[in-house]
Amino acid sequence: MRRTTLYSSSRRSRAAVPPKQPGSKKPGTPDEASTGPVDASSNETVHKPSRLRKLVKRLERPVLVVAGVLVALLLLFAYRSNAPAQREITQRDIDLAVLRTLETKPMPSHAAKAYEVIRPSVVRVRGLGPNASEDEDTERGVGTGVIIVDKGTILTNLHVVAGAEFVSVTFADGTESPATVIGVRPEHDLAVLQPKTVPDDLVPATMRSTSDLRPGDEVVAVGFPFGIGPSVSAGVISGLRREFRSPQGKRVLTNLIQFDAAANPGSSGGPLVTSQGEVIGIVTAILNPTEQRVFVGIGFAVPIENAAGAVGLSPF
Repeated sequence: MRRTTLYSSSRRSRAAVPPKQPGSKKPGTPDEASTGPVDASSNETVHKPSRLRKLVKRLERPVLVVAGVLVALLLLFAYRSNAPAQREITQRDIDLAVLRTLETKPMPSHAAKAYEVIRPSVVRVRGLGPNASEDEDTERGVGTGVIIVDKGTILTNLHVVAGAEFVSVTFADGTESPATVIGVRPEHDLAVLQPKTVPDDLVPATMRSTSDLRPGDEVVAVGFPFGIGPSVSAGVISGLRREFRSPQGKRVLTNLIQFDAAANPGSSGGPLVTSQGEVIGIVTAILNPTEQRVFVGIGFAVPIENAAGAVGLSPF
């Protein structure tokens, strides 16, 4: 049987490979001993990292964070040290700021603020009567009223509703309702009305005592002069405890507030209010030495104490 040729691994065959000469490595060629796998039997020893290096590596990130915080604090301290000190605000600075605001944004007038307060409480009052030639009711008189109780009770002048068979009131939101006269006080020309229906957002007026009023105090009158309105006029109190006699001499009113805010027919029954919108009287008459029913600068109002007494109220 033929045997397969075996190759010898004798020393002679190993010697056939010429040994490498020291320094014969070509430039740029990596050393086999350094790149090849390390023989387990090699006498070279691998040194383990020391404990100090491990500690430094572990503390490297916290140290950097702390250093960053310290640098930020130093920069902040340097900025505050070099920043100019804030000047203390004085009363003069505040006064100048307020004056500048008033110059650029004018405040509303006292009359405007008073009107906004009293407007939701003012109603238009009409006295109606049957028309002889038509089925519709005709307007016998027109005036103004003011709500003084949250259930809708209204104060107005007696002469506005006198002789009317029906009374109708119109609220600030446009709601219209029939009303009934539930009380009168002829000596003060006052009538008390109760509407059949009232708005859900009804706002009664705020009343104020007249005991501390002085001539020259600002007042505002709100009403429906000649049926136009609500209209607002402003003036001052001209006098207190005045007396008024009607042109026909049929009625005399006493203890009246005299004022110069414009009032005309239709203003009767409307509120006379302070600059804060508080009711101090019910407009009731104007004085004109001529036969014309127009305002010439003198109006009269019933003090609210007398007016509130007409509905059994004692507000003060």
